[in-house]
Amino acid sequence: MAFTDTKLGETVMGNYRMTWGTFSSSDGDTGGDINTGLHKCELLIPVATGGSIVADSPTVSETIAAGGVDGTAVTIITTANTAGLWIAFGW
Repeated sequence: MAFTDTKLGETVMGNYRMTWGTFSSSDGDTGGDINTGLHKCELLIPVATGGSIVADSPTVSETIAAGGVDGTAVTIITTANTAGLWIAFGW
């Protein structure tokens, strides 16, 4: 099992921080935790890219209610061996 994520950048937008990066899974892995670099995450958008584009879009496997979730471990579910980008908003 090999799921990896990398935070590539961050900026401030109004009252929120925005971070972004990449993820990839191999060896049949179907997702894992994304470390957004945020204290609390209110929105995470994962997108499959390149040759990894598949019929099933990556999805967030968390219930993100008002107040957000722990930004160090937002779980996503992907089709096996998928790579892509993510963008997150929070603080």
